[in-house]
Amino acid sequence: MASTPLSRRTPATFDSTPDDPAGVGGARPFIVISVMTATVMNSLDTTIANVALPHIQGSVSASADQITWVLTSYIVASAIMTPMTGWLASRYGMKLVFMVSIAGFTFASALCGVADSLAEIVGFRLLQGLCGAALVPLSQSILLDIYPKARHGQAMAVWGMGAMLGPIMGPALGGWLTENYSWRWVFYINLPFGVLALAGFWLFLREKRDPTPRRLDFFGFLALSLGIASLQLFLDRGEQKDWFSSTEIWVELALAGLGFWWAAVQTLTAPQPFINREVLKDRNFLVCTFFGFFINILLFATLALLPPMLENLMGYPVVTTGLVTAPRGFGTLASMFLVGRLIGRVDTRLIILTGLVITAYSLWRMTGVNLQMGPELVVTAGITQGVGVGLIFVPLSTVVFSTLNPRLRTDAAGLFTLVRNIGSSVGISILEALLVHNTQTIHADLIRHVRPDNPNLSLFAPQGWSLATQKGLAFIDAQVTAQASMVSYVDCFKLMLDIALVVMPLVLLMRPARGGPPKGEIHAME
Repeated sequence: MASTPLSRRTPATFDSTPDDPAGVGGARPFIVISVMTATVMNSLDTTIANVALPHIQGSVSASADQITWVLTSYIVASAIMTPMTGWLASRYGMKLVFMVSIAGFTFASALCGVADSLAEIVGFRLLQGLCGAALVPLSQSILLDIYPKARHGQAMAVWGMGAMLGPIMGPALGGWLTENYSWRWVFYINLPFGVLALAGFWLFLREKRDPTPRRLDFFGFLALSLGIASLQLFLDRGEQKDWFSSTEIWVELALAGLGFWWAAVQTLTAPQPFINREVLKDRNFLVCTFFGFFINILLFATLALLPPMLENLMGYPVVTTGLVTAPRGFGTLASMFLVGRLIGRVDTRLIILTGLVITAYSLWRMTGVNLQMGPELVVTAGITQGVGVGLIFVPLSTVVFSTLNPRLRTDAAGLFTLVRNIGSSVGISILEALLVHNTQTIHADLIRHVRPDNPNLSLFAPQGWSLATQKGLAFIDAQVTAQASMVSYVDCFKLMLDIALVVMPLVLLMRPARGGPPKGEIHAME
């Protein structure tokens, strides 16, 4: 290695060595910092708006089901564009794609902050998702490129901590910003992160292009986009349109089926399909990707359900909501530090299964939520779930690539992220629809028992339960609605518990990761 100072040479002059396969030399720590900054910025936006949703809802005059579009629009746009990452990186270079993505994501964040209507904020969130789609798969690919295979487990552990810092920091940071400034600052906070990451990649990242970039399968991309967008519209607007009694819902379902069928045909028959057929031949990749779909339902649906429950039903201020939901991050961080040491020493499938069992236990705890509970249940169940997710996330991100050819990493990372994002958006939409539907059904069932001849009603007369006055009727309706909503939340947590139990056998289909660090040689990341 030449002794020329880093400041006097360009990134392209570094030499490759077995311990430094990408030849980045002394620039590696700066690249890691830039990657982590971009990863945190991207993952932060998946959850930071959650606790601010009631405030955004009031500001833009949206209904309860419409306001979730602020979350799902970002996830869906990111899902649609994620598979484009491999083609864009091979044609225009990883560095250029990364820098354009960061710049566009930062600009879209500023636009979200100045939005004055639901249409504007959803549109700008779509732009955010489109620009930020490449950040996660390219971040993974860069870290895997600059570290030797023996250290990929530790590289993914570090990347995983960055990816999870967003969901961890998001609720607390979003609550504090909303309370002390306004909900607009949950988007403005991205600006300094974006500038820092952009500068880091411009200064230290080497240009990397595929010498023989493949052609873009435009029809495959169009088909997949049609399928994903139509499916999301079907799920988001189904409850509002009374599902299959609406022609619009039937049309959206038909377009979703057509899009996914068309995408499957293109993948199987096109000479160079949009979804690389080679990655689909790897059993580990298929199993882990399918598994990741359901894990993202458990993670992001929980994060989407808790803030409205705590603020609307429990009456928690937005800052308190952020603080109560933040401790799950401590569990995640602790388990991620631990799992970085365990990978290479313990079978990764055992780590993943342990994490899933712990996650299932936390969801079982959450089925005990009620209107009289204190914050302790949410805090302890959150910490437990954080530990479980941390034990799943890093090993899964390692195993999914462990048997793939290195040249397929970018394509595989894009598809892996796509499927997990679909899991997030589908999970949020389905559970939100179930929440609204069940609340209405349970409310109708409970209100039937509020009759003058019900002797139990007199027991609540001192609390304002009276059928004789308008004020009493309004009070009773509010109490019944609160009870119905809480029962509906319990049903949602029970459904997620069932999902966790059902996907456990998938771990048995995974192959153990190969090429991890040998025992006794687990090094700290530089």
